[in-house]
Amino acid sequence: MKLNPSVVSQLALMVCGGGKYKDIFPYRSSSYLTEFFRNIDLDYIHDGSTRRLWVQNVLDELNSKENKNEECLPSPEIIKVIEQLLYPSIFITNNPSVDREKAVEMMNELLKGESLLVKIDTSTEIPKLTGKQGDFISTAIDERKTQRTIIFCPDVFKLPEETVDLNLVAVMMPFSSDFNGVYDAIKESCRNVGVNCQRVDDIWKNSTIIQDIFELIYTSSIVIADLSGKNPNVFYEIGIAHTLGKTVIPIVQNFNDIPFDLQHHRALTYLNNNEGRDNLQKALEKRLISLINNRQLKRDK
Repeated sequence: MKLNPSVVSQLALMVCGGGKYKDIFPYRSSSYLTEFFRNIDLDYIHDGSTRRLWVQNVLDELNSKENKNEECLPSPEIIKVIEQLLYPSIFITNNPSVDREKAVEMMNELLKGESLLVKIDTSTEIPKLTGKQGDFISTAIDERKTQRTIIFCPDVFKLPEETVDLNLVAVMMPFSSDFNGVYDAIKESCRNVGVNCQRVDDIWKNSTIIQDIFELIYTSSIVIADLSGKNPNVFYEIGIAHTLGKTVIPIVQNFNDIPFDLQHHRALTYLNNNEGRDNLQKALEKRLISLINNRQLKRDK
């Protein structure tokens, strides 16, 4: 299928970060337009002409291509563009007005007339384009593979007898007095939304700290991980959390502390001062409420 020309025109504005999408989608200068397409393996270099018209011409060309696997879906190249526009790392920016949730909402409103919908995976934050019936059509991920369940028995850890506590949030962060105020903000945000949070130094159940860490992650429903300072222990713990299928909320003081392999996860950035920690608390409350509500919706279905 080919998208309506008016839809393609709006997608061009989203790519540029202009028009009514200004400050919702990131603004892209000439070099960043080139980078946008190269990041999805499309070799287009901005020629210095008017940004919107150039992007419009590129998208018109991509829209003219066929989808050989699904005639009722846009070309694989257009699918890549739509998903890339909502990729979490795209929204890691110094512009506080950029709003991914609003961007997803506006994208779905635009695509509604085309019987298309973008869904955001609650654990990975990766966008997935679906058809009218909710069919998974992402060009990047095979849903059949992501839905497989694996059973394994770790050699390093002992499986705890406790079950998952849906009201428990595990906190992974560097052990330093510099982060005491940050932990206080995290505890306050959890308290305000009615869940408990623990850091490994709050408990002492086993003779080895790594077993306590594993049990805390295993029994929690959500993990908040502070990547500030590129702490290797925190990275290790995030790996455990992802392997166990936990929802991880990354937080960080500096964008550059996020390693490449984790940049597709949307992170909450903060400043380690009174105002910054207050803002972090509010942002965490918003994210936790969203996750809790989503979990409740799944239960009700």
